[in-house]
Amino acid sequence: MNVTQDLSILQLILDASAVVQLVMAVLVWISFTSCFYISVKWFTVRDARRKTEQFERDFWSGGNLSSLYDQAISRSHRSGSMERIFEAGFSEFTKLKGQKGLEASDIIGGIRRAMRATFQREVDALESHLAFLASAGSVSPYIGLFGTVWGIMHAFLALGNVGQATLASVAPGIAEALVATAAGLFAAIPAVLAYNRFSHDIDRLAIRYESFMEEFSNIIQRQMR
Repeated sequence: MNVTQDLSILQLILDASAVVQLVMAVLVWISFTSCFYISVKWFTVRDARRKTEQFERDFWSGGNLSSLYDQAISRSHRSGSMERIFEAGFSEFTKLKGQKGLEASDIIGGIRRAMRATFQREVDALESHLAFLASAGSVSPYIGLFGTVWGIMHAFLALGNVGQATLASVAPGIAEALVATAAGLFAAIPAVLAYNRFSHDIDRLAIRYESFMEEFSNIIQRQMR
């Protein structure tokens, strides 16, 4: 038996037991799906950050809020999260300020509730697929470990069918098991790194949105005095 040839990665996978091959297939699917979600989320977060910075420049440039609201309405399909939060708040303000019998606190409360609802929807959209990355990062090593345990068990059971245990008879089964562990780590590490990075970026965006909601509420409150 040519041990070097038998220990090639592809040959190990092809010669592995059905259970280990199934484990490898699941890990490959997890890895490819994680890479897809990572790429999608990277573009989504980058676009959200860019649009947030652009809207902050427009908002604090000193322009008229009504004009800014009209612009937000006209480009609603291209607006960012902060712009949609502003749109929800200003829309609620225009509805409530014309109603009689409402105090300033009632109007401010309505504006904050409208912005909070939009804020929650926007953050939920940004956090989509993060749960999959978290699950992939935590579960993949255990899936690989299952393949490792099964491969080692299969290798030791095979020793009972040989008269003398040699490196050539033991190495393929052990290597097969270790490939499953490596595949589990390969699927888990990028998912964990991406999850931590995107969670941090989304948390920072959420803080900027919450700060904007407070500042916008204060601006409206001062205008109503």
